Amino acid sequence: MSGPSINTTPLRDALAWVTQEPHKTVDDEPGLWQWFWEAIQGDFNDNRSIGQVAMDTAVSMIPLVDQLCDIRDLIANCRKLSNDATDKAAWFSLALTLIGLFPTLGSLVKGVLKIFFLFARKQALKGIKSAADFTAPAMTWVVTLLRREDVQKYLKALQVDDVFSWLVKEIRAVKAKVNPSALLSAFDKSIQLLQGWVDKVKGFAPLYQRAKRTLEMVRDIRMKADGPLAEQMVPVLKTFDDIIFRLERESIAARKGIVDAHNVHFRGTLPDDAAVRLMRDAEPPPSWLSKGVKDNGEDVINFKSDLTINYDQKIIEGWPVLSNGNISSFVKGGIRPDEIKGPARLYRVVSPSSRGMSDCWMTEAVYKRIDAQGDPRSFWRKYLAVWPQWNSNGQFVIYDIPPGQSLKVWRGPASAQSLTQPPNDLKGKFLEGGEEQIVFNLSEKGQKIDDFDGSIYEHPYNDTVQYYKRNLDGTTREAIEYKDYKNLPTAEQAQYQPVREEINHPNISGPFTTGWMSSEYDNALPERLGLPNVPGQVTKLANPK
Repeated sequence: MSGPSINTTPLRDALAWVTQEPHKTVDDEPGLWQWFWEAIQGDFNDNRSIGQVAMDTAVSMIPLVDQLCDIRDLIANCRKLSNDATDKAAWFSLALTLIGLFPTLGSLVKGVLKIFFLFARKQALKGIKSAADFTAPAMTWVVTLLRREDVQKYLKALQVDDVFSWLVKEIRAVKAKVNPSALLSAFDKSIQLLQGWVDKVKGFAPLYQRAKRTLEMVRDIRMKADGPLAEQMVPVLKTFDDIIFRLERESIAARKGIVDAHNVHFRGTLPDDAAVRLMRDAEPPPSWLSKGVKDNGEDVINFKSDLTINYDQKIIEGWPVLSNGNISSFVKGGIRPDEIKGPARLYRVVSPSSRGMSDCWMTEAVYKRIDAQGDPRSFWRKYLAVWPQWNSNGQFVIYDIPPGQSLKVWRGPASAQSLTQPPNDLKGKFLEGGEEQIVFNLSEKGQKIDDFDGSIYEHPYNDTVQYYKRNLDGTTREAIEYKDYKNLPTAEQAQYQPVREEINHPNISGPFTTGWMSSEYDNALPERLGLPNVPGQVTKLANPK
């Protein structure tokens, strides 16, 4: 990167843009270069950059504007460090500036990163560590940039439909290249560029001396940079994680959700006996049912005593408590404890009657693999072994594990499922299982909060569930809470349909539509239940804690 041969007209235009002095007229070369050095050495104004970054870094830029802004940022960082080389916030800012100097960084991605970096830099200077304090205000300016007409044309040419997912992909690629060696290489190339610009003013003695002193200051910081920049890798990569996490959140918000719903049209759940009868008699049989007899005795863990790991020790160390039902949902020998580090997302397929916060989840990779199938619903039922009477699907929710946090879970292949108890036995057909599942739950002090004694319904992070009574016309008009429902006789309970009223866990977003259809046997269910406006059926975005 040698010093460029700068045409004075583009340089004059760039300086007018950067310095916000569009009416300044400089005809002689010494005056032009003086203006140039004043622009890149002037007092760095962080506030100037807030609004202008979105303009300066648009896809169509005045020639040299981007270079001038980059070098000015570099000089400003080095000036702060020349006053105090122990200033970690200044080294952090320098690292972010050097990332912007990566030669392969696309202009739009660079613009988006510059906006986020500006707010991250301000946060670092104030000693604030909350990601939301820089990602939330930065998003306003990112959206401002993305709405520009020239940016929209650029995205259209690239055939980008989901701009936030595209940005996530591009920024992850940038993150993969961030290491101390890459930062130092960008630093060295910038010094070469700066050297070329210093050489341009050798014939103007006072200006040359000033430019030379600036170059010497930057070189001095470069000599000290190896160790401090390496130390900044953890906060820098954490900043990338925070940015990616925020952009993914925006992508989720743009997905097809169940928003502004005044009525939820839901056919209800399928009773066990009806489900088994339909699976027995269906011609052709459902593609998700495997033929044969599956004896789960050899393949499934049934009790805690069957586990090959030190289960009790893992509970002491904070892993969630498992019921025997949880354990028997795993293939024997396949269950293992794991700690998923954020940023990460877990997915759970639900119906309007399902709790969003429940035990069984899958990784984002597994959900996307299922959703990419020709018939995702059948794939999900077959390989995660989910009977239609358990979950009619139609929706999904997302659990966010934020950057810097982790979640202790159990994971492993789902076991096969057979129905062997009369009168609802399903001989000769079973669900195959084998796909990876994740299990975690609401546990406290070594105790699983139980579905059966009702304590789970009292946990503040559990979903609020209401029970709607079916009338003769198939609609629901009356709702009762769990505390009243659980005291009803069994026969009377069968007249009520549970419906999720509210998702309360701060890490859960949704519900979103799967697009898989919500029932295997539409004509076997009652008329659709027209429910009143229910918050738990309207899409919300998580505010993770």
